[in-house]
Amino acid sequence: MLILVMSGLLVLAASISIAISVGAVSIPLPTVWGVIANKISPDLIDQTWSLGRENIVWEIRFPRAILACLVGAGLALVGAALQAVTRNPLADPHLLGISSGGAFGAILALLHTGLFLGLLTVPLMAFLGALVATLIVLGVSHFAAAASADRLVLAGVAVSFIIMSGANVLIFLGDPRSTHTVVFWMLGGLGLAQWSHLVYPTTVLIVCSTYFWVRANELNAMTIGDETASTLGIPVQRFRLSIFVAGALLTGVMVAFSGIIGFVGLMVPHIARLIVGGDNARVIPASAMLGAIFLLWADIIARTIMRPEDMPIGIVTGLIGGVFFVWLLGRRR
Repeated sequence: MLILVMSGLLVLAASISIAISVGAVSIPLPTVWGVIANKISPDLIDQTWSLGRENIVWEIRFPRAILACLVGAGLALVGAALQAVTRNPLADPHLLGISSGGAFGAILALLHTGLFLGLLTVPLMAFLGALVATLIVLGVSHFAAAASADRLVLAGVAVSFIIMSGANVLIFLGDPRSTHTVVFWMLGGLGLAQWSHLVYPTTVLIVCSTYFWVRANELNAMTIGDETASTLGIPVQRFRLSIFVAGALLTGVMVAFSGIIGFVGLMVPHIARLIVGGDNARVIPASAMLGAIFLLWADIIARTIMRPEDMPIGIVTGLIGGVFFVWLLGRRR
């Protein structure tokens, strides 16, 4: 396990370096490392690069790479937890409508309510939207007696379409001069990353990932079945609701800063299980690591395939995730 952790950290560090290096303006890796080292410890090395390149590395690409790691890790964690607690390999914050609810809350804040709580407004509204969407999905599944895991996903897809229709109405009723800003939330992107904003997704990721990891044994029991989990003393309904609420919080905050990025939570946990097995005590941290690496490379593709333009990252993850989804359905068959 230690070898896997060290290998993952090395791959993650290399991926961050490459993500900062490539783009419309290519910057050599020694320059990237030099700028970062000089910012951490001023005057440590001689500055041989221009101020423009320093700003590109430190003010634009480095926070973008960190945000990619946070969002990728967060969405993968939610996917791993939801797949365990619903016993459904197709569970994903995007498919269950949680991401759509977060986008609805963010759009409502941007176009209609305004930033009445400052920088906290959009993350808070996104969380509330994600939470309401989660409760609606659970309510619909209960109303329709959709006890099976497959029907829960179908309920999530239906609710997702309804919420996105509501989000489109908000866009239609909003100020036409401001509606272009919400394209970011609809297609997904990391271009608005700033150092001052990273504290919110970082804090929420640490709290929720710790909660998921601490409850890994309960998640393992839930994968066997509700009856088995009940015999082990787990309050099944309350525990499942707590996982959904934590997932809504994590998804809502990530959506607030990255827009809708689908299929990360669907793909990454399966890859993690292939590498480390089915124990959620290992799947949870492995999913976080692989999710960060995956979204970093998705962002690299999005920034380089149409240089100097940035392709929305949601297009890249949607394309890869759609292919993976079809493969997963075939594998289940």
